[in-house]
Amino acid sequence: MTRDHALPVRRKPVLLTAIAGLLALTASTFSAPASAAAAAPSTPYLPKPTGPHRVGTTSLHLTDTSRPDPWVPTAKARELMVSLWYPTTARTGRRAPYITPKESELLLKGQGMQELEKIPPEALSRTRTNAFTDAKPAGRRHSLPLVVLSPGFTWYRSSLTGLAEDLASSGYVVASIDHTYETFATTFPDGRVTTCAACEIEPDDDATPDDFGRKVMRSRAADVSFVLDELTGPDPKWKGSTLIDPSRIAMAGQSAGGAAAPETMLTDSRVRAGINMDGRMFLPIPETGLARPFLLMGDQEQHSPEGLDDTWKRDWDRMTGWKRWLTVEGALHPSFTDYDMLIQQLGVDLGGGLKGTRSVDVTRRYVRAFLDLHLRGKPQPLLDKPSARYPEVRFCSPPLKTCR
Repeated sequence: MTRDHALPVRRKPVLLTAIAGLLALTASTFSAPASAAAAAPSTPYLPKPTGPHRVGTTSLHLTDTSRPDPWVPTAKARELMVSLWYPTTARTGRRAPYITPKESELLLKGQGMQELEKIPPEALSRTRTNAFTDAKPAGRRHSLPLVVLSPGFTWYRSSLTGLAEDLASSGYVVASIDHTYETFATTFPDGRVTTCAACEIEPDDDATPDDFGRKVMRSRAADVSFVLDELTGPDPKWKGSTLIDPSRIAMAGQSAGGAAAPETMLTDSRVRAGINMDGRMFLPIPETGLARPFLLMGDQEQHSPEGLDDTWKRDWDRMTGWKRWLTVEGALHPSFTDYDMLIQQLGVDLGGGLKGTRSVDVTRRYVRAFLDLHLRGKPQPLLDKPSARYPEVRFCSPPLKTCR
């Protein structure tokens, strides 16, 4: 398996130079050699949630008039699409679509990988989900913790649906954000489809790859804070907002989304705990430190203490609160989203070691354990040492340069 991260090769060379570091967070094994599976189901699916509650979902179109769009300055306001998942008592309803056929087409095309081009362009839009569209939220006033999810650069808010559904089934409200103009496609209620304007930016002559990454981190932190305002402020934009406990908020993200979690926590004290899944930390944690709980969870090649990404080692000692550093044997970059699992179901093996639904199963279990510990105060022995049930997951000790 190669990790050259060439996503996609059609981009202009000057752009590749400017944002190669950030694209390395998202390209990963989507550009690695792949092989066709022996038999693939015609309809990809997300595994059933493991919690006791049924799950509802809805989408919000939010507009931040206080700032222009960071990627398209002619847009005088920042528009965002947000998906919410939450507990419901509804027993029937229409299952939520995963993505639109156009979004599926642009995602598969955007990866620039020949094997993915063999998948029908609309295939991911057929993914079977578990949540009921616009079902009535259930719960007591200010009783549900809130988790904000941020996806990888160019990827969709739906890429973390398997995780979001599971958390909602366990009594969380989950808000996943499409960071507009950083995705292959974002569809708005009026039918507009925006694409990745950030991918087409001409860098300044003195710009470095990390300059672009830092801009992404700061923009995402601002997006998250705005969404929190809209969900928990005096004029909430969701009818179920009264269920949210504003004192129990966490952020988790994959790739660029995970890398933005520390910056968000440092600029917004409402976020009590954070998770970075396989993301390079473009913005260093300052020497003054980050004292709130943080979980690092990544693949072994990039994110072991001796891995290719040295930013986790740089920031580890600056995490002064509760912390864990986990690696997952056999994981690829998409393994911390739905994509590794769904692409396998569609007949393409990306070359990882987590087969079937295992990648989503592992991510769900450890993310929920972290959130249950830090937002609900429930002891989680799973986070204390390696588990025989999850032998893929290793606990890393940077001072010893080992994972066990």
